[in-house]
Amino acid sequence: MKRLSLIIALTLTLPAAWAQVKPCEELKTEIAAKLDANGVKNYTLEIVANEQVRDRKVVGSCEGGSKKIVYVRN
Repeated sequence: MKRLSLIIALTLTLPAAWAQVKPCEELKTEIAAKLDANGVKNYTLEIVANEQVRDRKVVGSCEGGSKKIVYVRN
């Protein structure tokens, strides 16, 4: 539950400007650094097209909103 709260907090605190033009790999690296700094382990971040999100947790949006970064707990 603590990890889920952290992910929700990260999602809400990501600046809206990131979603406009930030490259996906750069954003993915920044999100991973925040998760690691907060002690989150056993996760995967994936860059997917909007239509491939399905039921996964979105933690970032990049390349003008055309792609999402999703969190998958291992």
